[in-house]
Amino acid sequence: MATDTRRAIEAAFRIESPRLIAGLTRFVRDVGLAEDLAQDALVAALAQWPESGVPENPGAWLMTTAKRRAIDHLRHTKMAETKLEALGREMENAPAPDLDAALDDDIGDDLLRLVFIACHPILSMEARVALTLRLLGGLTTAEIARAFLTSEATVAQRIVRAKRTLAEAHVPFEVPRAEERAARLEAVLEVIYLIFNEGYAATAGEDWMRPALCEEALRLVRVLAGLAPEEPEVHGLGALLEIQASRASARTDAHGEPILLLDQNRARWDGILIARGLAALERAHALGDRPGPYELQAEIAACHARARVAADTDWQGIAALYDELALVSPSPVVDLNRAVAHGMAFGPERGLLLADRLEKHPALTAYHLLAATRAEFLSQMGRREEARAEWQRAASLTHNEREKKLLLERARALAD
Repeated sequence: MATDTRRAIEAAFRIESPRLIAGLTRFVRDVGLAEDLAQDALVAALAQWPESGVPENPGAWLMTTAKRRAIDHLRHTKMAETKLEALGREMENAPAPDLDAALDDDIGDDLLRLVFIACHPILSMEARVALTLRLLGGLTTAEIARAFLTSEATVAQRIVRAKRTLAEAHVPFEVPRAEERAARLEAVLEVIYLIFNEGYAATAGEDWMRPALCEEALRLVRVLAGLAPEEPEVHGLGALLEIQASRASARTDAHGEPILLLDQNRARWDGILIARGLAALERAHALGDRPGPYELQAEIAACHARARVAADTDWQGIAALYDELALVSPSPVVDLNRAVAHGMAFGPERGLLLADRLEKHPALTAYHLLAATRAEFLSQMGRREEARAEWQRAASLTHNEREKKLLLERARALAD
């Protein structure tokens, strides 16, 4: 029972921590301090909930506890007397269940403000993205490191330095004016994209997906589209996320096991989300002359969405889009996806040739999807033993338990 309670606490904290940190940052005006206060609330929950039970509204409990810690901190350090009085009045006058309900009136603004703070130009692009993924995505340093194909130590240093830099610069807690927004927009878009990706295919843990992260990323990009309606890449990212999210219910079976794209029941794809995505894509087309990386990825997603069955997929069109994406936004992961598209369009020999060229890339030496891609093409070519070895290697490299099981099943199928 104690283990179940601890899991419930950790799950509640992971879901609530972005709202918690955003709300606290509004009060204490310090991202690092807000995160510390949120962690204090988690420690308190770990101490009290095993005995008292998980409260009906974990978010309200955590926010109440964190605010009390904030008041104690402000009192102890003699900071902002008027702020202390305001916080004290709020704590005294508002009943506990309504505390976070009142905060939720503008919680979207709080979260978006936090994104723009963490994406401030005084930070490097790498630091902006790492810090925001940590604060909003609730990702661990290990998960962020895997997303960037880099080391945990590097990510941890970026986050610590970023928080220190923001505190020393006294960055205001606000959404920047339109003329300042453009300097931060690229990082904001990348952060939302990576938060969605972690929700869509979790890098670690026992679940194939983390739907709350997908929903948060979708909500943020919709709010951002209202703030920056003339930015084509905002609509391009929105289109991509809407279409990708449309597949959510078809990506797992009744037991939570993964179902890959070509095996999914497309009747279960959400037509409303697809329509929203295609409309956003049209908006992006109308605003820009040359498509950016998110618009190109949305075009690829749209190719899948337009195919009623997997066999109808326009793989040659997708391969051409990946060729363009590799020029606009080169990366080893784009190159790997390009290899997959070319293999589907022009045969497994072509796909394997392109995948093999990536084997020596330092960022992909321990990347399980490269091994899985090679395994798929080897299997299609009838090279069963080589394919089985690659499925097993891919399984050894992934940190997601559901994915590991799927990859090992592919290896066993070839052995049988």
